[in-house]
Order: sequence, then C-alpha cells, then structure tokens
Amino acid sequence: MLYVDLNQVMIANIMIHIHSRKQNEVVDENLIRHMVLNSLRSYVVKFKKEYGDVVICCDGSRSWRKDVFPLYKANRKKDREAMIGVDWNIIFGTLNKLRDELKTNFPYKVIQVDGAEADDIIAVLVKNIPEKSLILSSDKDFVQLQKYPHIKQYSSTLEKFITADSKNVNKHPDRGTPSKFLRELILRGDVGDGIPNFLSPDNCLVAQERQKPISQKNLDKWLVEDPDTFCTTETMKRGYKRNELLIDFDYIPEDVTDRILTTYGEVKKGDASRLLNYLIENRLRNLIERVQEFY
Repeated sequence: MLYVDLNQVMIANIMIHIHSRKQNEVVDENLIRHMVLNSLRSYVVKFKKEYGDVVICCDGSRSWRKDVFPLYKANRKKDREAMIGVDWNIIFGTLNKLRDELKTNFPYKVIQVDGAEADDIIAVLVKNIPEKSLILSSDKDFVQLQKYPHIKQYSSTLEKFITADSKNVNKHPDRGTPSKFLRELILRGDVGDGIPNFLSPDNCLVAQERQKPISQKNLDKWLVEDPDTFCTTETMKRGYKRNELLIDFDYIPEDVTDRILTTYGEVKKGDASRLLNYLIENRLRNLIERVQEFY
C-alpha cells in the first residue's frame, strides 16, 4: 500500500507557490492543481511498483481530538492570518475541489471520514492491513507506526525516507526507536498541534505563556521509566494522559476506527476511464503527455 497524506502533500506544494509568487500575486487554482497532481504522479512512478495500490487519505470534518481537547490546533488559524496577502478561503476551496476530483477521476481509493484526520486513517489501516506499505508524509507523528515491520515513511518535503533516528526528527541517536520517539513526543508535546508538554497547563500555548521546562536529566530518565513511576503528582499524571491520548495512535477511539474500516471497505476507486478527459478539460498539458504514469 502507498498511503498518501493528501493534506500534507497539498499544503507543501501550496507553501512553495506562496513563497515563490510575486508581491500581491493571487494564489492560482490551476497552478496548485498542476503542482499537486504532478507531485502525486511522481510518487506513483517512484513507489507504486514496490508498494502497490495508492490510498489517498484526507482530513474529515472536526477531529475527535477537538472534542477531548478543545485547544487542539487552536493557533493554526492565527498563524494563517499572519501570512499577509494569502486568501485561505480560496486555498481551502481549491483543496476541497481537488480532493473531490481525485475521488471521481483517478484510479485510487480516496478515504475521508467525519471526525478523523488523515493521520487516523493511515494509522488504522496500517494496523489492520499487514501489507508492505509506505506512508507518504513529512508528519513526524507517523514515526511511531514504524514499530510495525511492514511500514516505512517517506517525507514529501525532504524527499527522503525518515526513521526514528533520522536527524530531521531526532537529534539523539540513542533514542532512535519508534517507542522512545513516541515517549519523547508525549513528554515534550507538539507545539504545531497546540499540545503543551506534559508538565504544562492546557492553555499555555494559546495564552502564549512559557511552558514549564523539562531538564535534559529528567527527560533522559523519563524516557526509560514507567509513567506510573515518574508521574508523582496529579498534574503530571493528567498532563501525560492528555498527551498520550492526543498523540499515541493506539488511543484512536473505537468508533472512529470502525468508521474508517467500514469506509475503506465500501469506497471504490475512481473511474480511471475519465482521467484523460479530466486532464484535457483542465488544460494540464504536461500531465496529458504522461497520463499513463498515474496508473
């Protein structure tokens, strides 16, 4: 299986477009479509022969994580608004349109489940389909899934395979195992997702308050100790459980897991016979010449 984290791949392409555009130049829907589809084509060419069927995984509406932690990714909107001159309504509209086009016209399964993120979909399918698989995403959260021997991960941003001991995800080779990587992520939290370290209160990132520091000495010790041993206060216990629930894919709710597996079983691949006409209608001239590379 070749699992594609669609949102991550699309945003990576859009950020390239945003940073390379001229001042006051609007984001162009056609250029975004071409960039994303050309990236997808290149990955299919590079990996499909070895890993088999392509599964496009998409974020659904409102992640279950926001129900258990309302501040999850709370700063994302503010970060986007800080990018002057970028109309994110147009961008997200383009992304949604492209996702639907992939569902209809391309020979891949496109999976989207309400309440689940692409991360959840990939994690559940990896856990339940024990086939040699590649996760196409730069998201470091997926490193934990490398505990399964049939899983590898390729960063669409860095254009390289990443592992628990890769320099881009872990500066300490002695922690280079999926389990230790996951433990450190739980302890440190994930600022990009609005998750504080386990010693800090829920709202410290939103309130722009300094997190309670974790010393290197304690971090080294906590990586090998049982959480029941080192979580000596209710604050530590609560913070650890909060982060574990949000970060560890083994805590994806059962109802979300069931919906993902049901959707995967029911969804059909898009109608590949429509692909050439789709490329022609959207004037994707360079891709028309390479249409066979999408199969």
